[in-house]
Amino acid sequence: MKTFEELYRDLLERKVSLEEPLPDGYDPYHLDCLLHPEKYAPVLPVSTCEQCAYDRACQNSCIFDAIEREASGKLWINPSLCVGCEACIEACKDHHIVAGKDVLPAMKAVREAKEPVYMMIAPAFLGQFGEDVTPGKLRTAFKALGFTGMVEVALFADILTLKEALEFDSHVKQKGDYQLTSCCCPVWIAMIRKSYHELMPHVPGAVSPMIACGRMIKRIHPDALTVFAGPCLAKKKEAKEPDIDDAVDYVLTFQEVRDIFEVADIHPAELTDEWKEHASKAGRLYARTGGVSQAVSEMAEQLQPDRKIQVCSEQANGTRECMEMIQRIKENQTEANFFEGMGCIGGCVGGPKAIVEKEESRKRVDIYSDEASFQTPLENPYVLKILEELGFGTVEELLEEDSLLTRDFH
Repeated sequence: MKTFEELYRDLLERKVSLEEPLPDGYDPYHLDCLLHPEKYAPVLPVSTCEQCAYDRACQNSCIFDAIEREASGKLWINPSLCVGCEACIEACKDHHIVAGKDVLPAMKAVREAKEPVYMMIAPAFLGQFGEDVTPGKLRTAFKALGFTGMVEVALFADILTLKEALEFDSHVKQKGDYQLTSCCCPVWIAMIRKSYHELMPHVPGAVSPMIACGRMIKRIHPDALTVFAGPCLAKKKEAKEPDIDDAVDYVLTFQEVRDIFEVADIHPAELTDEWKEHASKAGRLYARTGGVSQAVSEMAEQLQPDRKIQVCSEQANGTRECMEMIQRIKENQTEANFFEGMGCIGGCVGGPKAIVEKEESRKRVDIYSDEASFQTPLENPYVLKILEELGFGTVEELLEEDSLLTRDFH
């Protein structure tokens, strides 16, 4: 029997036609997973493992209790509980679990779209598709695939930096008050919601930059198709959450985008550079651990330089460090008042579907951030341009509208 990955590759390369019955040697379940990923969890059990040699390491690795077994002993991953952190994939040494793929339905939708189609690229994108691939060349590559344009999600991280800074000003008034962030990491947010729900009042009700980007595009272009690309598998689950599933139509990983470029024979490094600068240093920094803290701290200081209590941050990488940091908070063993959690080591640059090694990616993110023409969201003219297109006169008006940037975690 051919593997899930082999079927995926053969479909991409058109060795298998969807217009004909599936040839012998392929599993129909694998085909259904590839054609209808919305029915499944972000991670998929693709082969039977009743006789596990690793004492159910996959189940033990899942802090969200998403891995269940049927009476027959067959592994099942509950789509309503799985966050897509990939801990189970790392734990299963026999490779019975793989990451889901959304390439086939996403690119079919792009080909058939009659309205604008936007690629929303995560802040960790720089260097992922080649050392010489600039943002402008990547934009040209996506247009060659049929996208109307490429939008840097970092611009919407700018807007959320303003929101988080204003939230800090509103809620942290005295010693002992604190704020939990980052809204950009669905694993961190899901962990708090499941295991530390009593701390949710300290989490600002903010959508992620991905959701903010999708919602604002659809507010300006109601019939637009929105596709997000990043290093994170958990974004596939986030985009389907019922209270925010109006924003992003499809989520691809950087590795899936690389696959598309390969089969389409598109080489971004060889294309023309359609340069546009959208985000400030603050928004670009969201790609790595500590970036949100730095962005919000600098924004809060710019808004109120004489404020008595300034941002004092602490960060954690990976679920274990995040849990340890939360324990320190609960035991009053920290002086910080702004806590940033990232589900992956290094932050988004360390995401499981990144192409470039995290230290190299972090270095490129820092360089790209330092090269920004604008240091903070308040200096970024594109923030004001977005406000104008949405019909808002001020940032405060935008932040007061619940339907765009706010969600109810309860």
